[in-house]
Amino acid sequence: MQNSFYKDSIVLLEGVIAEIMARLDIIRKYKIVHNDRDPIEYITSRVKTEESMKEKLKRKKLPINLETALTKIYDAAGIRIICAYIDDVYTVVKMLKKFKDLKILKEKDYIKNPKSNGYRSYHIVFQVPLDIAGEVHPVNIEIQIRTIAMDFWASLEHEMKYKKNIKNQKMIVEELKRCANEIATTDINMQAIRNMINGKE
Repeated sequence: MQNSFYKDSIVLLEGVIAEIMARLDIIRKYKIVHNDRDPIEYITSRVKTEESMKEKLKRKKLPINLETALTKIYDAAGIRIICAYIDDVYTVVKMLKKFKDLKILKEKDYIKNPKSNGYRSYHIVFQVPLDIAGEVHPVNIEIQIRTIAMDFWASLEHEMKYKKNIKNQKMIVEELKRCANEIATTDINMQAIRNMINGKE
């Protein structure tokens, strides 16, 4: 296998990120123009490295080639959207779904249905028709949408997952689960307070 097998995909993966970022910018401006608040605090993005892609293809026992990387792996391109409140998460999801040319391939609401370890976030995979020089390429992108508190928790949990030989790992896992539940309660309470301030409750 050529080391450069993934090179030709970079323009597509960076292109699909730029396309979604542009649409998110439209959403934010639309909300502000209509005298509503911007539901997004900040956005991060990344393209999976070739090394990471090879490892994932091997782990899933899939052929290591460009076509498989772009069609069978959903998170080659990824965007993470951070919101202040739970309602903002669902506002962003709703607005993204209004783009009729974005095809939903996969959708998981880990906010309403958390993972067993306490992880909470909204995941949605879109297939995006990316027009490059008049030729349309369907490119997948995974979007994760979560609150600031959820993202803080996920960052620490991710750090633990990739560290080896951690002392007291069982205790740390239990503490993380407890913290996840406390964070979820805080998110709900903050949402309720905001609703009261805005006269919604």
